[in-house]
Amino acid sequence: MSSDEKLFSNARVVLSDRIITRGWVATADGVIAEIGEGDASSRGEDCGGDLLMPGLIELHTDHLEAHYMPRPKVYWDPVAAVVSYDGQLATSGITTVLDSLRVWREEGAEDVDGQAALLAAAISSARDANLLRADHFLHLRCEVPMPDVVQEAKELVDRPDVRLMSLMDHTPGQRQFRDEGKLRDYYRGKAGGLTDAQLDVMFARRFEFQKKYADNNLREIVALAQSRDIPLASHDDTTPENVSDAIRDRVSVAEFPTTMEAARSLHEAGIRVLMGAPNVVRGGSHSGNIAAVDLAREGLLDILSSDYVPSSLLMGALQLPNHAPAIDLASAIRTVTKTAAGAVGLHDRGEIAAGKRADLIRVHMAQDLPVVRSVWREGNRVA
Repeated sequence: MSSDEKLFSNARVVLSDRIITRGWVATADGVIAEIGEGDASSRGEDCGGDLLMPGLIELHTDHLEAHYMPRPKVYWDPVAAVVSYDGQLATSGITTVLDSLRVWREEGAEDVDGQAALLAAAISSARDANLLRADHFLHLRCEVPMPDVVQEAKELVDRPDVRLMSLMDHTPGQRQFRDEGKLRDYYRGKAGGLTDAQLDVMFARRFEFQKKYADNNLREIVALAQSRDIPLASHDDTTPENVSDAIRDRVSVAEFPTTMEAARSLHEAGIRVLMGAPNVVRGGSHSGNIAAVDLAREGLLDILSSDYVPSSLLMGALQLPNHAPAIDLASAIRTVTKTAAGAVGLHDRGEIAAGKRADLIRVHMAQDLPVVRSVWREGNRVA
């Protein structure tokens, strides 16, 4: 066996449609060469009966910002932050990630905002220096009511690593935060204790921005994405009008719909429904909206995202069969591999199949807790 060939044996191999209880996988030149059942014909890496599955695909994680600003008003070296964040992703089993960057500024609302260009540049620097374990792309999160969001998006949209743009509107009293009180609680905690008077000013400004800018900005961002064949995502769809807008704008992914009705309509329209893996692990939404497992039981859940906890992606997927008996292990893993990859046009990865990228993870189950023992990207061990 040459140095660029690898053999993984004695594994529970997770294919896209079934599980090989005892099998083996051979790779060569960074891709999967062959898959078999039973004992391999030659010696390779003995997986000890652990799960061998495709590397996880992450479409929406804004966790990078927590590494860039680990404490309020404490800013870390951006390249060092990217490397630290990347290491956490890889050891969580994520081999492909869309780094979700906020492309808007709002004074006083967030401790980290308006840093998309800086962080995108840091990702490029780390990639060019061969410092990254996972394969990184960009997901531009566009808050459509913000005055400068279109210009900021234009500054980033022609980067070759942009794979997704999302259309968001966090104006109080709608979508994720229909209950304005929950939005107040969110900002009190996140921004270190804003007073109600300060929040009144912020909310009034957001209402003004939505009325003045949202409709035109939405049209421009949709046109920007479509002119470059970048997939679009809607965000926090709640009402029939939200769903109609998503269908009109030809979105590919609906992130975090807040009601069963919206999720069903989106799914029936062929739009992939994405929910947060922390929602599965915690047993519900931190905003009080629909639980991901309820959508799973109704057959309406297509993709999971780790959102703000990288390790939740694998945990959440492996817990799905316990919550929804109709979901077996293979279909649960598709929500974090093949389906996620296909949603953004990455058809070269996301499943263990001949000719696909040799992005693989070995997972040991310690009772109900998954432990990522090894990670390979294009056949090279990265964790």
